Amino acid sequence: MSKEAARGELERLVREAMEKKNIAVKKVDARLEAKCGKCGIANKVKVSPGEEGRGIKFTCKECGHQQSAF
Repeated sequence: MSKEAARGELERLVREAMEKKNIAVKKVDARLEAKCGKCGIANKVKVSPGEEGRGIKFTCKECGHQQSAF
């Protein structure tokens, strides 16, 4: 099965499930990988669905520097 055919099949199945309303779709937290501006270590930051696009405040796990990621 080609990628296009698999993508079309997935879209069809999702559409059918949404019409039947037997599957609930919910948004979950995402993880953003942000680099510390002070020490350069990569940090994984949890992002709520409503916070996307805003500055997410986090503290570096290595040096403790407080900053925000976009």
